[in-house]
Amino acid sequence: MSPGKPLIVLAAIATVVFAQGKDLNSLIKELKAEQREGSVDNQADVDKKIQDIFGTSDPNPPSQPMISTTAPPNLQPNSGGIPGTGSCTCVPYYLCNNGSINTNGEGVIDIRINEESACPSYIEICCDKEQQTREPLLPEPKPNKKRGCGYRNEEGVGFRITGDKDNEAQFGEFPWMVAVLKEEVVEGSNQNLNVYQCGGALIHPQVVVTAAHCIAQKKNQFKIRAGEWDTQTTQELYPHQDRDVASSVIHPQYYAGALYNDIALLFLRQPVTPAENVDVICLPPKGTVSDHSRCFASGWGKDVFGKQGKYQVILKKIDLPVVPRQTCQDKLRTTRLGKYFELHPSFICAGGEPGKDTCKGDGGSPLVCPIPGQTDRYYQAGIVAWGIGCGENNTPGVYANVASFRDWIDEQMRKANVDFDSYSY
Repeated sequence: MSPGKPLIVLAAIATVVFAQGKDLNSLIKELKAEQREGSVDNQADVDKKIQDIFGTSDPNPPSQPMISTTAPPNLQPNSGGIPGTGSCTCVPYYLCNNGSINTNGEGVIDIRINEESACPSYIEICCDKEQQTREPLLPEPKPNKKRGCGYRNEEGVGFRITGDKDNEAQFGEFPWMVAVLKEEVVEGSNQNLNVYQCGGALIHPQVVVTAAHCIAQKKNQFKIRAGEWDTQTTQELYPHQDRDVASSVIHPQYYAGALYNDIALLFLRQPVTPAENVDVICLPPKGTVSDHSRCFASGWGKDVFGKQGKYQVILKKIDLPVVPRQTCQDKLRTTRLGKYFELHPSFICAGGEPGKDTCKGDGGSPLVCPIPGQTDRYYQAGIVAWGIGCGENNTPGVYANVASFRDWIDEQMRKANVDFDSYSY
């Protein structure tokens, strides 16, 4: 072997060495010394040395059949790990059987996508061909999974997202969250579209609680979508579930002018199937006071108030303090509502921190608070009703007070012959 041969080989693998945290200069000195001593004197010995260091000398190991939800890219041999060039291809992360990315179907994904991303979707990864599998690697059920209402999946289900700069919720974090949809016919055709209307929460596999203002005076056929997270993809590990609304009931004292008693129940034609990303929320006993609790609101509503605001693609969450009634009324009197404004007994307030609030499109969505003495378990304290702007400093948002409607909810469940133990704790 010529003296320069090891340097040429090492230059070709330099990026791999750095990626594995090895000192390239030390490795070069080591091979030079071995060559001077006669222990490395031909290409076969160099190849053997490389194999000892990196574990393989085969740049093109046999591939396995690849599975992708999109058309496979144009594959070329010796691609260097770049999608569309051969050694890997973009697949949903749960189809890549690679321990560094996927453990029992669970992994970590970054939802930030930019021009440097290897794959066009954050839910996809560039997977070595030999690591691809035909079936999703569903995560094994968590041992001793707690049963009952109100359990939040703080770390998500199946994967955990990073790069969540806009308060995105984890997938399946709030399994009771639903989107209320209405069917609209496209003008000039017979095609029906599902249009997002409001948020809501499952209190029973066949019952959703939402705001009355979301469905009042609307003749459209409603349906709900449970288990939704990213509205622009169907590649999540667990699918969403759509159900038609068979009937609805609005509180008899609902007043549209000021949104008093802003609550409604949706009874589904068929119950949802409980899953890791679909479950029910607990309801508080009558008279429960949530003042000063640190709670969560979730929804797909706008990020800011006004024309500049954009509806969210991925479910968002915000943590908010529940504001005592008198404090809330005093703060609202400093707004355009004026000094004589009276906060109706059917409302509670939360928020008032700058840049953190529910907004347009979040109506009907739940405000959930931790159940004292229980870990990761929540009850629904409020239903998003109205506010002055979005995220204004010292201006709380206003929510229907669920505890004050507990008797009415129980009565409607009895009339519908539906068991209401599902939301009790």
